[in-house]
Amino acid sequence: METSADPNSQTPPINWRVRLALGLLLALAIVVVSVTNKMLTDRFTESTRNRAELRLALYSGNLLSELRQNAIVPQLLARDAELIGALNSADYTASTRRLISFVEEIGAASLMLFDIDGRTVAATDRNRLGASHRAESYFVDAIRSNATIFTVAETEAGGYRFVYTRRVQSGSDVLGVIAVEVDLQKFGRAWAGISDAVIVTDSTGNIILTTEPRWRGRTEEEALVRHTPENAIQRAIQATADWTALPPDAYLQGEAVMRLETRIPFRGWRMASFTTYASVRERVNAVLALEIMGFAILLALSFYALSRRNALRMALFQRESAELRALNVALQREIAERKRVQETLAVAEQTLEQSSKLAALGEMSAAVSHELNQPLAAMKTYLAGARLLLRRNRQEEALSSFGRIDDLIERMGGITRQLKSYARKGQEAFSPVDMGDALASALSMMEPQLRQRHVQISRIVPDNPVQVMGDRLRIEQVMVNLLRNALDATKSERNPKVDIMLSAGETATLTVRDNGPGIEDLDQLFEPFYTTKQPGDGVGLGLAISSGIVNDLGGRLTARNGQAGGAVFEMQLPIMDSDQSTQAAE
Repeated sequence: METSADPNSQTPPINWRVRLALGLLLALAIVVVSVTNKMLTDRFTESTRNRAELRLALYSGNLLSELRQNAIVPQLLARDAELIGALNSADYTASTRRLISFVEEIGAASLMLFDIDGRTVAATDRNRLGASHRAESYFVDAIRSNATIFTVAETEAGGYRFVYTRRVQSGSDVLGVIAVEVDLQKFGRAWAGISDAVIVTDSTGNIILTTEPRWRGRTEEEALVRHTPENAIQRAIQATADWTALPPDAYLQGEAVMRLETRIPFRGWRMASFTTYASVRERVNAVLALEIMGFAILLALSFYALSRRNALRMALFQRESAELRALNVALQREIAERKRVQETLAVAEQTLEQSSKLAALGEMSAAVSHELNQPLAAMKTYLAGARLLLRRNRQEEALSSFGRIDDLIERMGGITRQLKSYARKGQEAFSPVDMGDALASALSMMEPQLRQRHVQISRIVPDNPVQVMGDRLRIEQVMVNLLRNALDATKSERNPKVDIMLSAGETATLTVRDNGPGIEDLDQLFEPFYTTKQPGDGVGLGLAISSGIVNDLGGRLTARNGQAGGAVFEMQLPIMDSDQSTQAAE
């Protein structure tokens, strides 16, 4: 009798694809853990080194600040009248109390006053009274020198004292020495709770300040030997106990550490810190543990997924495909929206740029119109006069008027050039300008308006030339604006009067005073387009342009109301000194 084998009675073998996938997953886990270990070790080591460097810079800065803060104290106390009087009279009853009153404000460890024999006659620590310091180097050096002496002195307990000393003298007589002891040990105590180890060495390489009291007075090599394992085998075992294999700079108590050093700009001192790699190893191992746990979870999920049917996997795949398609559609929609926003932003930027250009063009047009109105009015007057002179057959005088018109045309060209340079400041060289000549030229330009208005002009100009470094045309432009404002301000006066005074002192000052109604709003006077004139008489740019010109020349234009009424404008420019005169002559 034949028996047929049941196909469900045998366990099917694991597919080779599944085996390959599991093998690849394990290989990927090993590679990822190895690469992560290397990358994170380097990264965390660098961040630990950076924090140690920052901490070292902070420590050295605090130490240097403390030394410099106390360096000035002996110089101040050496001039104290009460301490000098006590040394002169040998009466020290109040000296200790005075030093105690200083020590809290100064922040020093202690203050001591020695007489000429080196005996402590006053001290914030009363236990030191009467002690002799005659043979100490800080006393001897202070007596011999007229500067502040800094000394690192050894103590009986094997530590160091940091003392600033300076001799106290009255006239040429040396009376004693003032000593300020600096408490640097507080830094060592503070560093001990933050850093693994910190040392400060002097110019000879001896450790004078440290977080490890046993290191004081030794060199760095001697100090590290005291914290090195007993033998090389023990050191190798402890250094390689962690498989991340960090490169040590030195060893402290058998543990690899990174050593950082910096220079303190004080008497050749140097500071070094030793930071362990313990925090690096802890952070790297924590991340590696998370990665290994993640791969373990992924492996478990893989076995769980293999137990599912193909139908379930296909359904999951289709659902994921649908989600990816939806995400792709949403991403394309977002990209299109961002492109539209960028195009709108570009159009807005072009619109703003065009508006800015139009605003600048309008302001320049208004400035040109304002500055050319004045010479045009003068040209009209000269042309009328020339026409009248030609009718009377006075040709030479008419030619003189035409010459003045030619000068005005040249001035109009200069004004347009100055308006261009006003938009591009600092491109033209200055030259010596005689303020008296410039004032005469400005009055000559305003002569037709002055003669027409019957304005009484009072002019006070010094006999000697008043010279400044600047641009004559721009200075004349400011003077003409001030004179025109004065004329406009006196329109309603029966007897218009304008006083002009040029003076030379620390600055060259031109004062223009009128007898008009004065200025109502001084705060907005120099703002562009601010004017109190009737429409058509001005656009409010004259004083704004004048103020900008004076500022470019290094001066100042001010305005105020006079005590007797009227407005007073002052233009102050730096007067040209002898050096500038020599350079201009060359």
